[in-house]
Amino acid sequence: MNLFAYAILGELIILALIVLRSRYASFRAQSPEDYAEQGPTFDLRQHLSGPIQCEGVIFGPLGRVTSRFVADMNGDWQGNTGTLAEVFHYDSGSIQHRAWTLAVDEGGNITATAPDVVGKGQGRVEGSSVMLRYRIRLTPEAGGHVLDVTDWMYLMENGTIMNRSQFRKFGFKVAELVATMRPVPAAAAQTPFLAAAE
Repeated sequence: MNLFAYAILGELIILALIVLRSRYASFRAQSPEDYAEQGPTFDLRQHLSGPIQCEGVIFGPLGRVTSRFVADMNGDWQGNTGTLAEVFHYDSGSIQHRAWTLAVDEGGNITATAPDVVGKGQGRVEGSSVMLRYRIRLTPEAGGHVLDVTDWMYLMENGTIMNRSQFRKFGFKVAELVATMRPVPAAAAQTPFLAAAE
């Protein structure tokens, strides 16, 4: 083998390792079945119901925090179909509203729509986790790009939900979100902050 052949072989090996890592050892490699036997059972109709307080950060493509937010959410379910209204307050001073419509079947499959979601999101609830994939259109102020989103939620024993999402464009990660979602006790549901968001 000459030097050129060794270089090509080396590049192919590196490419194969990258593909294997992406498939078996990364955020995107998770599957709902990985969590089927773990932790408490995540029931969207229970755990995404009523007032929910959320805090989170958004990381940019270089891994640094680019935005912080707090959000008020409220879930309302009629049978297996529900709405999750969200009001985000960003550290920039901007406010964003989103209203999800969620449907879950008896097998744990999820369909989700929202005004800024392109088409329908598809996902699954399994054990202590929820996975949802969808395409979201950013606001014109953020460039109006359409990003591919993989959204995971993990239910903790105390009812808190840990949320991690990755946003990709042409397969490249451009942002990541990490947040907590906590049910608001009935007595605290009308704090000034929550009331102002309604």
